Amino acid sequence: MPARQLISYSVLLLLLFMQACSSRKQAKPLFTLEKETGINFNNKVVDGPDENSFFYRNYYNGGGVAIGDINNDGLCDVLMTSNQGENKLYLNKGGLKFDDITAKSGMKQDSMWSAGVVFADINHDGWLDIYICNSGHMQNGNRRNKLYINHHDLTFSDSAAAYGLDFKAYSTQASFFDYDLDGDLDCFLINNSPMPINNLGYNNKRDLPEAEWPVADFFKGGGDHLYRNDNGHFVDVTRAAGIHGTLLSFGLGVSVGDINHDGYPDVYVANDSYERDYLYINQRNGHFKDELETCIEQNSFSSMGADLADINNDGYMDIFTTDMLPVDDYRLKTLGAFDNIDLYNTRIKEGFYRQFMKNCLMVNNHNGQFIETANFSGVSATDWSWGALMFDADNDGLSDIYVCNGINHDVTNLDFMDFFADDIVKNMVISGHKQSVDSVLKHIPIFPLPNMAFKNKGNLSFEDAGTDWGFTEPSFSNGAAYGDLDNDGDLDLVVNNENQTSFVYRNNSREQNKNNYISILLKGNQPNTYAIGSKISLYSGKNIFYREMVPSRGFQSSMDYKQVIGLGTVSSIDSMVIIWPDGKSTRQIKPALNKLYTIDQAAANGPAWLQAIQPTAHLMDSVAVMFDAHTEDDYIDFYYERNLPEQLSMEGPRIAKADVNGDGLEDIYIGGARNQAGQLYFQTAAGFKKQDQPMFRQYADLEDVAVLFFDADKDGDQDFYIGAGGNFMEPGHREAQHRLYKNDGKGNFSIDYQAFTNNDMNISVAVNDDYDGDGDEDLFVGSRSIPRQYGQTPQSYIYNNDGNGHFTDVTASLNPDIASVGMVTDAVWTDLTGDGQKELVITGEWMSTRIFSFDKKTKKFSELKETGLEKLKGLWQSVTAADLNGDGKTDLVLGNIGQNFYLRPDADSPSRLWIADFDGSGTKESFLTRTVDKRDVPVFLKREITDQFPGLKKENLQHSVYAKKSIQELFKKEIITKAVQKEFNYASSVVAINQGNGAFKVEALPVMSQLSSVNAAVVTDVNHDGKPDLVLGGNLFTFPPQFGRLDGSYGQVLLNNGKGVFDWLYPNVSGLCIRGSVKDIQPIRVGNKNCLLFARNNEKPVLYQLP
Repeated sequence: MPARQLISYSVLLLLLFMQACSSRKQAKPLFTLEKETGINFNNKVVDGPDENSFFYRNYYNGGGVAIGDINNDGLCDVLMTSNQGENKLYLNKGGLKFDDITAKSGMKQDSMWSAGVVFADINHDGWLDIYICNSGHMQNGNRRNKLYINHHDLTFSDSAAAYGLDFKAYSTQASFFDYDLDGDLDCFLINNSPMPINNLGYNNKRDLPEAEWPVADFFKGGGDHLYRNDNGHFVDVTRAAGIHGTLLSFGLGVSVGDINHDGYPDVYVANDSYERDYLYINQRNGHFKDELETCIEQNSFSSMGADLADINNDGYMDIFTTDMLPVDDYRLKTLGAFDNIDLYNTRIKEGFYRQFMKNCLMVNNHNGQFIETANFSGVSATDWSWGALMFDADNDGLSDIYVCNGINHDVTNLDFMDFFADDIVKNMVISGHKQSVDSVLKHIPIFPLPNMAFKNKGNLSFEDAGTDWGFTEPSFSNGAAYGDLDNDGDLDLVVNNENQTSFVYRNNSREQNKNNYISILLKGNQPNTYAIGSKISLYSGKNIFYREMVPSRGFQSSMDYKQVIGLGTVSSIDSMVIIWPDGKSTRQIKPALNKLYTIDQAAANGPAWLQAIQPTAHLMDSVAVMFDAHTEDDYIDFYYERNLPEQLSMEGPRIAKADVNGDGLEDIYIGGARNQAGQLYFQTAAGFKKQDQPMFRQYADLEDVAVLFFDADKDGDQDFYIGAGGNFMEPGHREAQHRLYKNDGKGNFSIDYQAFTNNDMNISVAVNDDYDGDGDEDLFVGSRSIPRQYGQTPQSYIYNNDGNGHFTDVTASLNPDIASVGMVTDAVWTDLTGDGQKELVITGEWMSTRIFSFDKKTKKFSELKETGLEKLKGLWQSVTAADLNGDGKTDLVLGNIGQNFYLRPDADSPSRLWIADFDGSGTKESFLTRTVDKRDVPVFLKREITDQFPGLKKENLQHSVYAKKSIQELFKKEIITKAVQKEFNYASSVVAINQGNGAFKVEALPVMSQLSSVNAAVVTDVNHDGKPDLVLGGNLFTFPPQFGRLDGSYGQVLLNNGKGVFDWLYPNVSGLCIRGSVKDIQPIRVGNKNCLLFARNNEKPVLYQLP
């Protein structure tokens, strides 16, 4: 081709490419911000001398939105609430055009500070009424809630007093639903306590009704309230029904749904500040019980919005709450503040439960319990967040997440609090004059943010779609509601902004992706004419699309009653089932798609709904057995080493198993914590009997971590090794010594003080094998850390047995790399190459899993290379060997920290641990970083880092300065160059399938197994199908409060398809449900039954019987 022709062709291709790119850039986003709708609402909030954000804590909480058809013309109308202005009612005229009918509607504002709003048919005439919650105005008391009864002609009149709903409090939102299933709508009202938080201390008065608090009347009016509908009049039954009507309640969000599938509505309340959230489970007798601490392991610290929806299409309601954790690293370091360990422990001690600053996504476990997945799901951080909505934004059949965020002033700005706030207070004290509000506010940064949206990708995973979907306008947004405003089969969105015109977003899903849908409008029997509490299920093959009809959700807002259910590319629905509030059902076979169905309860002819039947036959069941509880001591690593990513003083207990007394029954030893002797239990026909062994009591001040029965001296009985762990001892202390107890053959043990030389390490594991083939059992002893020197590589050992139970450290001569292999957590001897010689597999934290093979000719260990594991640097917790796919080769199960951890690294964005003498003190310390925009930035905040390294304060006086720096900018180049770096780039727990050539194919375990750590694994055929299954134990509670905790495992059973691919089972199927941190699992034969013993940190062990 001639050069000129080639150039012309290339130019043509370039132009076509540019045109294609331009077309893509100009493509309409999923949501379009409509400017000419007629909804020109602006919730203007201005600080004044008498009412301002210093005087009223919730000054910037903003207003809400209600969407519903107030005139029954088939179009969604909109109401917006205002704090200092007038609430506005907008009538939908079609085509996304609205008229402001506030003036003629009769809705008089009366200078109210309005918050939440809900549309509901209170007088059961088939027309939506309006209930508005009022707050603010602490001194003048003008706070009575309003109920506007619909007169069917676009006019309303306030009748709150007549119905008993003119509550005078600090109300946030109400939800109307039939809690006692008597057919009418009751009212649950949340209030935000006006009590100054600093005056409350940590005195837990959760059960003290607000009326009994010894405070001024204008401080009262907090707490949740339940009003029962008695023939059209609402009666306060708060106390009798078990509701916390306390001034500790800082209610900001309420959402209602049938959490446990028993046919009765339950209530979730999101509480701001340090009071925990409430999960009121309906007891089906007119009473509720707050079961949050039974059902949920953790919740957001400053919970704001709350929503219930089925996010994984399993037919169960999940929970989402918003908090105020910044997304951006800079904002995190200029606005963030986490509890220190003492404050965190104080809150727990005083009954305020486990709360962490982050959004929480709590996934229903089908047994009344929830697994918190926000870190894994990618939705934990959305900055200062309010509205929390889960709905199918793109009609693909999965519920997405939309979050309103932003705060009028960054009142938690750390530089403001450290510098300006302090100076202002000093000047006021010196001068005796208060500064004006304006003079204070001008020092507080104002930074509007775009609202955030997350697309549901399935498998509990979400991706940030805010920009792609068109949510790019910075704002201070609070309440939001969705509804099909233009009746085109997708859900539009209305957002209430502060000091900015509200957003009306048109959803373009139907015209863009053509996903199918079904819209459903329910007509209920009187008095519940809108069928609140109904359940809608669409079935297509194995797919289920599930909704519950309760309009009030999110933050201060109410959704439309018409349900638009996206179906994605599903081309047909097998059946559509409505379960009405009275339990009766309506079923339609093969409904047509892409149309609206109006379904009348009066025509329901289906059978009464029955409580969901739980499986009665489990794969395993718990067995009552008496073991002593493991009791952890109160040592806190963070006191002695600053800014650790974890504590290493809570590693036990571990279990050792053997027939130690020769009676043919398996006995067990369970290690003790520091200041708690480990216990030996003999198995008898009547159960397990604790043995009094003086030698174990002698070392009760040690923490038993590595425990192992093996025949050390070739006399035919089981001797006993204990390696002391923990992080509390000084190097060389007696607590750090190996201990070998010799067995007299009858289960009586005496210590052999000459068995080992001294040891300075925090021991984690001991495993035995006759690696050299001389007829006695040798040991590998792995070390987790050097006590009080986190990150520095400890010494691990190969101990050669002389045949008499005396051991010599021969690591240096066999392979010195084993001595410095890393921060070891677990190890196993197993034949991976099929040559009859066992390899040594070692795993640990801040390292890859490494495999060493002994060569009997050279009498050396060499490391296997190119295993497929060497690049996977994890925080590995466990390793288990077994043939998982039946090919005769031994595979590995590698338990990691999991993908629900605070740090979410990958190969391109690792977390790093740097070890160096950073401050020239002569002591090496660790420094934790994560990768942000290809820079190694500190994980911890300025206060924590400058407390550890005071020398950094001078050049980092302001948080805003520190927030911009990487570790390379904080410390001198020569320090960074010499620093030891350890990397964490892989978090998943996996199976490594042996390929037969020294290499492994790595496959991540199912998603549900990634939601916590895997501390222990057992391979056993659980369901007797001849295939090896997995039983896993996990959870870690050893992190600083900034990291939260890993508690997403209740014990796990995974069934094998025979090819090494596993299916995770819900607890109501497996029968396994264990709370707490499982540190070890030991298979044991109890009588003639196969069992599994689970050892938990700071808890009693539990025993489960296999079928």
